[in-house]
Amino acid sequence: MGDHDRNDLLSGIRVLDLTQYLSGPCCTRMMAELGADVIKVELAPGGDPARGLPAIRNGRSAYFVQQNRGKRSLCVDLSDPTALDLIRRLAGEVDVVVENFGPGVVERKGLTYDVLAADRPDLIVVSITGFGREGCRSDKVAFDLVGQAYAGLMHMTGDRDGPPYFVSAAIADQTTGLHAFAAISTALFSRSRTGRGQHIELSLVDSLYWMHEVNVQAASVDGSDPVRAGRDHPAVSPAGTFRSPEGWIVVLCLERQWPALCEALGRPDLVTDPDFATPAERVANRPALNALIEAWMATFRTDAEILEVLDRCRVPNSPVLTPKATLTDPYFVERGMVRTISDPIVGDFVAPGFPFRFTDRPDGPGTNPELWAPMLGQHNAEVLGELLGLDRAEIARLEERGVLQHADH
Repeated sequence: MGDHDRNDLLSGIRVLDLTQYLSGPCCTRMMAELGADVIKVELAPGGDPARGLPAIRNGRSAYFVQQNRGKRSLCVDLSDPTALDLIRRLAGEVDVVVENFGPGVVERKGLTYDVLAADRPDLIVVSITGFGREGCRSDKVAFDLVGQAYAGLMHMTGDRDGPPYFVSAAIADQTTGLHAFAAISTALFSRSRTGRGQHIELSLVDSLYWMHEVNVQAASVDGSDPVRAGRDHPAVSPAGTFRSPEGWIVVLCLERQWPALCEALGRPDLVTDPDFATPAERVANRPALNALIEAWMATFRTDAEILEVLDRCRVPNSPVLTPKATLTDPYFVERGMVRTISDPIVGDFVAPGFPFRFTDRPDGPGTNPELWAPMLGQHNAEVLGELLGLDRAEIARLEERGVLQHADH
């Protein structure tokens, strides 16, 4: 349970979190780390399936802990009408409801916005789906990879003549979760002025499709069908990944950086070389230019030496870091992005820190060590007693009937 008495940015906001896996939990995780009271409703008997996802230590999932720190767990059997009634009553006691049920579930369970907000016109309800709640694809089951494929991003990832690849991070889920967080913040601001809540609907596919900064417009403007470009940027050269003594280095050189790159290479003559003098010529002669850069890199013993020269000449660059390398990289450490999470069962492990910086929270949101992820159903009695006024005897009867369930704590 998080410390909800702290003067955090979202203190006083209560959230009923009817989500599982990632798209919803990463949204409500951010709210919990900012001080909101997040009540995580888990479905009996096993709760959020993320409780079983790797990495596992001592029988507990670090994945689950990372996304559910600071939340309170209420575990109910939603096949029981009494449990559904409890959820509807709880919706009347919160500011925000977030759900990412599959197609048709909220309609069958009577948990639609119209039902939940019937007596609470200031309630904000967020629905996260794969393909939207209505429309020709609304019945499709979707996970992150499905979103990447349908939104056209997977088509753009990989070698030109090879198969499409997915990004090895859940960008559909987490982008949608971040969009949901922004939408909730906007709706809360609107409510502060109008007194009215509203229904917010997001889809994984829409969130990823929105990320096309050029591909969709290009297909519309000139009729082209953008294709995969592999390790090179399709419109800029040099711009891509280059083989280095110890791995790979990214170099990106726009027109104004071209003389600087020539200086770094020790080849000032290339500035006016007719094969490379203009951006168009550098794209047309990309193979030769890439070969020059990789031959130059091969003259160094370490990647650090190459990066030092590129930085000195102000050429945009980066090593291609592995996730393990980020754990000790000074940038991530200094920024507080390498965050140690302490869990009573998993123990200490590292997860990414909070990406926002606030002057009111110079230590960074989510740094409170008391933000623990809950055990299954750990807060059944606490939540129902606090919000609905149920006494111990009533809660015991619900547990005997299986309406409420919990793991041994």
